[in-house]
Amino acid sequence: MNSTVMHLLIDAILDGDVSRAIIEVKKLLNAEVKPERIIKEGVAEVMVELDKKCTVEYFNLLDIMLAGRVIMAVVTVLYPIGIPSSQANGTIIIGTPEGDIHDLGKNIVKIMLMGKGYRVIDCGKNCPIEELINAAEKETANAIFISGLISTIIPKVREVKSKLLQRNLKDIKIVAGGGALKQLTAKRLNVDYVAETVFDGLNFLKELHEEEL
Repeated sequence: MNSTVMHLLIDAILDGDVSRAIIEVKKLLNAEVKPERIIKEGVAEVMVELDKKCTVEYFNLLDIMLAGRVIMAVVTVLYPIGIPSSQANGTIIIGTPEGDIHDLGKNIVKIMLMGKGYRVIDCGKNCPIEELINAAEKETANAIFISGLISTIIPKVREVKSKLLQRNLKDIKIVAGGGALKQLTAKRLNVDYVAETVFDGLNFLKELHEEEL
């Protein structure tokens, strides 16, 4: 029964149907299925399907936005006060640097990270670099995700790694993405990885996790 309901949940998310998804996730919870299992066997499977559909050549922002809205609703039902660090795959700091007030891309990445079971600390848009680094240090983050749409923030992005090193936070990875940043290489941005799509960033984290095992 649980397997059938899990598939119904996956279908509801892919269809962008918030109401149906919430009904199915509550059925699973009532059947005493653990939230982390729902994330791994349900929401994470949606990510796989979206990744297959949304290649660089056929990237469909609307599909991601609709599914993302449902994923956010599901995660909120599963973890009303946020994913506890003890159950999370890791902690990610995310933000749009000072000088850029665009946050659509950041918000989509945040939802997808949460859907993968990461604990996400959102520092918002127009965020000073120091604030991102302070949050990373305080929350013992695994990575900082930086989203940027305009090129004027590039010099600020280049500062992040050196500032992390100054605080002996060399193990925190930096992932950059967004309209302006994905035009440059990781070396030119002084980051660990440049993601073409949200799924590239997720795959980078997955590879890091596998290396640590």
